[in-house]
Amino acid sequence: MQADQSVLVTGGTGFLGGWCIVELLRGGYRVRTTVRSLAREDEVRANVATQVDAGDRLSVVAADLTGDEGWGDAVAGCDYVLHVASPFPPAQPKDADELIVPARDGTLRVLRASLDAGVKRIVITSSVAAVRNGKDGALEGRREFTEEDWSDPSDSHMTPYTRSKLIAERAAWDLARERGAEERLVTVLPGAIVGPVLGADRSYSLEAIERLLEGRMPGLPRLGFAFSDVRDVAALEVAAMTAPEAGGQRLLAAGTFLWFEQVAAILRENLGEQARKVPTRRVPNFVVRTVAIFDPSVRTVADELGWETRFSLENAKRRTGWSPRPVNETIIDCARSLLQTPASKG
Repeated sequence: MQADQSVLVTGGTGFLGGWCIVELLRGGYRVRTTVRSLAREDEVRANVATQVDAGDRLSVVAADLTGDEGWGDAVAGCDYVLHVASPFPPAQPKDADELIVPARDGTLRVLRASLDAGVKRIVITSSVAAVRNGKDGALEGRREFTEEDWSDPSDSHMTPYTRSKLIAERAAWDLARERGAEERLVTVLPGAIVGPVLGADRSYSLEAIERLLEGRMPGLPRLGFAFSDVRDVAALEVAAMTAPEAGGQRLLAAGTFLWFEQVAAILRENLGEQARKVPTRRVPNFVVRTVAIFDPSVRTVADELGWETRFSLENAKRRTGWSPRPVNETIIDCARSLLQTPASKG
């Protein structure tokens, strides 16, 4: 009985974390989630309540990835753990360790505590950044990336954030191997996560669509992403907890690749007057690179101009029965949600 099973979700205030809680509650599980401060408990409950009635099946506890305190209690009595929380800044720090250390050490804290507590399976959210090794191969469109691929941490094109996701995932697999617990670990690797928001607090991954809708882009750069619907990623994480064939696997969850120009076209075709600010003209690469000198958020992606990446989802589908929705539906639902839900200030 799922009602007798408990799941810990780290990072309950986050975009994906919130949807994981929703998916679990809909599935009949009892859910415990971590926040850095209990002052945000009401926010978590309000976000979840927009989708499902949690009743008495949701509890919130305080635990911070930068310290050991609280993690033993957080995982105690849990059957499964979804480790979703990870730092994702709007601008990349000058010192990469500002992201790498908390991402790696936080992942290891959660994994150690989970293994020590006898958790049946731990699902860790990684990123496609951990597989797309070799910019040249992506540019040539030589093939789809698969879970067999691993990025090179010395690759100069990797930002501190993407390097942090790679190093954290590597560390998790190394620890699981040392403990003879590889079958108890699964990693899920999404692309750019978008979709309907649960509240006013915005995930940085929504920035691309938000900027298009608000006319905060002078034009359309030759830039794109492999988009992942937040609802689909949450569904895969929950399926990966119990699917027998998912144990010990990396599961790619990066959907269809779209250029900004294609995203803009989807918005204009489906939103009518609400998409009036969406730009139509292209912006040359040299202009984007010039802007990146002054805008840290643009600098983060400027290295990926003209870079198209494709990922195989066959492993995730085969091992869990996962079936992601069409990317057009994701983009439209995301945009409508952003238009209906004002962003929080400050």
